[in-house]
Order: sequence, then structure tokens, then C-alpha cells
Amino acid sequence: MQYTSGMSFPDIPRLLQTSICSILFLTSACSLLPQAEQSLQDNTADAVQLAATLSTTDEPIQDNASQAELTLLASTKPIHADAGRIVQTLAASDSGSLHNIPEQDIEQTHAVPVPNLNLTEGQASSNEPAAEPWNPDIWSRIRTGFRLDHHLAERRVKQQLNWFINNPDYLQRVIKRSEPYLYYIVESLSASNMPLELSLLPIVESAFDPFAYSHGRASGLWQFIPSTAHLYGIRIDWWYDGRRDLIDSTSAAIDFLEDLHQHFDGDWELALASYNSGMGMVGKAIRSNKKQLKPANFWYLKLPRETQSYVPKLLALSAIINDPEHYNIQLPSLANQAYLTTVDIKAQIDLALAADLADIDLDQLYRLNPGYNQWATHPDGPHRLVLPVKQAGNFEAHLKQLPDASRVSWKRHIIKTGENLGSIAHQYGVNVSTIKQTNHLSGDMIRAGRTLLIPSAIAENYAMSINGRADNREDYYRKRFGTEPTLYRVSAGDSLWSIAMQFNVSIRSLAKWNGIGTNGILPQGKEMKIFIPGTNRQKPKSPEKLRTIRYKVRKGDSLSRIASKFRVTVASIKSWNEKIRNSTYIQPGDQITIIVDVTASL
Repeated sequence: MQYTSGMSFPDIPRLLQTSICSILFLTSACSLLPQAEQSLQDNTADAVQLAATLSTTDEPIQDNASQAELTLLASTKPIHADAGRIVQTLAASDSGSLHNIPEQDIEQTHAVPVPNLNLTEGQASSNEPAAEPWNPDIWSRIRTGFRLDHHLAERRVKQQLNWFINNPDYLQRVIKRSEPYLYYIVESLSASNMPLELSLLPIVESAFDPFAYSHGRASGLWQFIPSTAHLYGIRIDWWYDGRRDLIDSTSAAIDFLEDLHQHFDGDWELALASYNSGMGMVGKAIRSNKKQLKPANFWYLKLPRETQSYVPKLLALSAIINDPEHYNIQLPSLANQAYLTTVDIKAQIDLALAADLADIDLDQLYRLNPGYNQWATHPDGPHRLVLPVKQAGNFEAHLKQLPDASRVSWKRHIIKTGENLGSIAHQYGVNVSTIKQTNHLSGDMIRAGRTLLIPSAIAENYAMSINGRADNREDYYRKRFGTEPTLYRVSAGDSLWSIAMQFNVSIRSLAKWNGIGTNGILPQGKEMKIFIPGTNRQKPKSPEKLRTIRYKVRKGDSLSRIASKFRVTVASIKSWNEKIRNSTYIQPGDQITIIVDVTASL
């Protein structure tokens, strides 16, 4: 008898024997499958419970995350067809893959369904209940990135700790204010492998107020002065001040801090001190200590009073974040997830219109995009808006439906006899360069009867624009002093000091009332507002009582000694003398200008 398979008759008994053995083996294997499936479900449930337990602990997040992931991976390995290897496969807890399984077994592996542990909201699994998402707060993440010595035994750190402990409401307000920005800052620092203590630096610098402006002309969350901002590529003009922008300022701050850290050979305390007072100041203090054979670390340096408390304040904050329970402080819970996202807007847009498209309050839009000075984004970019994650999708959808011509409102102005670009710009609340750029004008000459196209605001009130904030500031001081401000127009040779002396007010107050720094140059023609309570109002000093003198620097003179002699401030002397404005030293023989009150006794 012939078989198409080519098998001979004597092979038949062996075939039957082999078949019987195979059937018995498969029957045994199948009987184990229900047990394996139950084991899988039990292990999966244990892993879910472990993850839920870990999410409520105070241990470092990253360690807990990796352990939970290993447990989940160990409990959800594929079940092999070879029933005798099931237990061995489930017990393989050191690998997140099949790398420990022989190659021939991988080829024969048949996976069974595993319960879905990553269900989106509204879904349910027929096999297992959905696990709670493991989403620890931002503080746990920040703690895992702490790398600095907090110097808790140092007197100055203890003083700062005591202040925060005695003023818990301040910390609550600042942390609440930080919510939109903190996650982005932590992400940026982590990407640059920087100590996460630095994520708390905006508390020290600006109390997380993006509109903060210091008397030294520093602005934004990270408090950049104009010169340093320009050095690190931050754009500052009529439309935009990147020092206040979250993205631009954070990027520049990280670059600046990295450069300082490298300059001081990896010493973060010296780098932070330099961020506050400048590399020159810290370098001078280091050289002085080395010359006197004293330690050259931060704690022994003779630095300005503000800098001496600056670094301890950051370390004290870090200590509180690291162990709030120890200091009896309860931190507001902030989620470790993005609050904001950026949207590419392609071109300029009116901010009031953008707020409508995003369905958020205009003031909120300004707080998330504080770099924009005016009523619209910059015509030359950055063409982006920072929005809450929840509103970004709807905004993009609405923006696509908006015609390009409707992004900004335009008005046609017919030039009248006697008008110039300056007067027209003032009338419409724009700058001259914007009118020139829009109308392709190369010079300032215009002709009566011609038409100019002027970009104009859609809404009537932009309270958080630079002009809106100035109006709010004026309203505040008007109510506080109970009087209208006295207006003064800056003339040639005027300075903050001379104007302050003339009206019997302090330089600091004068700067605050007008939203400017104390050491800047006043442009001629600028209108200054002076607030003086009616009961304390005195007749301003006559300009005739102020004299400008030329003083020749003598051997042994210093700026502070000269300032004390003439009863003026060092900042005033620098503001009157451009050549020494950015210098600490003067030389014998130098000629400097000083404005003095001749009625004062010298």
C-alpha cells in the first residue's frame, strides 16, 4: 500500500505513539491555563494597588515610579504555549522585555489579552477596574532635583527661615501666583540638568510677578536689566519686552546661570550671588579675601547687603519645600503637569480678539503673555501666544476660521496741515516706526492730503498693556494721596535727582510714580507725575537754587565720599555722568558733573 506522504507501513505504530503523547501533553497544558490567567489578574491587581499606594507617599517620585513600572512589567508578561514555563515567565521581574527568554521560545510565544491599565476618562474595562492615574504634585518632583547644600546651620539661612515661618501667608500667595509658570520652569531646568532649587529663584527675584519692575530697571520673573537682556538675545522694543515673557526670559536665565556657574568653577553659591550683584562685584570680593588669606567662598565674602541675604533666602525656601512638615508649613498642591502650551499664530493679532477666540479674560491673556507691551502682538514676532492647555484647541480652531485681514483693525488718516508723524502717532497710541513701517515710509516727511494706514485697537480698554498699567498706577496713587498729580515736563539737563529736589520728594518715590528705574536717563520732553498730599504740599524749589558744578576728582576720592560731601547719591552722580555710569572706579583728575542744592549746608 502506497502513502502519498511517502511514509512506510512500519512508521505507523511510531506515529500513533507520538500522537497519543502529544494529546496527553496538550491536555495537561490546557488544564493550567485558567490558573495562569487567574495568576495574571492577581499580579496585575497587586501592581495597581502598589502604584496607588506609592502615589500617596512622600518618597522621591522617580524611585517609586521605576519600582512600580518594574512590578507592572513583571506581572503582565505574555503567557507561553508551553504551560510548564508559565510560572517562570510571570516571575521574571528584573526585565521590562522578553530579552531573558530564549529566542526559540519567543518564536513559539502566543500572547493572551492583558487588562488595559491606561483607560481614558469615560472608558471601562470588562476585565479590570480602571486604575487611578499616578500624578504626584510638582513639589515631589522638585525635591528629587535638589542638589545644593542648604546650609541650615548658617545664621543668615536661619534668619530667612524664621521670616518665612512667621509669614506663611506670603508663601501661600506667591505659590498661588506661580501656578501657571512653575511647571514650565521646572521642565526647562530639568532639560538643562540644572539644580531644581533654581525653580524657586523667581520667588526671590520677583515673587512670581511677571510685571515686577525694580528701581534698578530690572523687569520680569527673572528680573533682567536691559543690558544683560540684550546680551542674552532678549528683544526689547515698543511692542515687546521679552524680559517679561515666560519662554524668552527663562531660556535666557538658564543660559546666564550656566555661564556664571562655569565662570566660578561650579560653585552655585557664587554663581547666584553674581546673578544678583554682578560678576565684577563678586570677583572683586574674592580677590580681596584671597589677598587677605581669607576663605573665598560665599559665606566669607564682603558683598552688598541685598546679596548677603539673597542666597540664604533661596536656600531657606529650598529647605521649606524639601520638608514643609518640619517647619509646620502646608504647601498648596500644584499638579505635576503642564498648565500652559504655546500656539503658533503665524502673524500679528489684536490681544482683545485673541482673548475672545480663546474664551478667556483679556487680563488673564496678558498675564500669560506679559511680554506684549501694547494692544496687539508684535508685527515681527514672536508669533506665538501662551494659553492654558484647556483653551488652546478651541483657540486654534477659531483662529483658522478668522480671515487674515480681520486679525488687526485699521484706520485711514488723512494728513492735515501742520501734522507730523509724532502727533499722529500720539493721537492713535502707536509709535512713529509702526506708522512708517506700515506705510513704507523711508523718512519723516509727510504731505497734507495724503492718507496713512494706522493699526488701531479693537477694544477700548487694555488694562494690562503698558499704558493701561500706567493708568492703573496713577489711579492708585491718586486715591492714596487724595490729590491729582503735578505734571512736570523734562528739560535738558534734568535728572531724577534734580526733579526730586525741586519738588521735595525722594528719588525712589518719583521713580515709582512714573514706573521707571532710579538710574536711567530721562528723555527730554517726558511728562513726569509728582504726587504730594495736599496737607504736605510745599512750594517746589526754584531751579535757580540748583547749581551744576564741575568737580575735579582728587587723590583718595571715591564716588561715595563725593556723594556724601555734596549730599547727593552715588546713583545720581552716575546718572549725571555717562562715562562712569557703568563703572565703579574714578581716577584722580577726572572731571564729573554734580547738581547741588545751593540752599543746603555743605
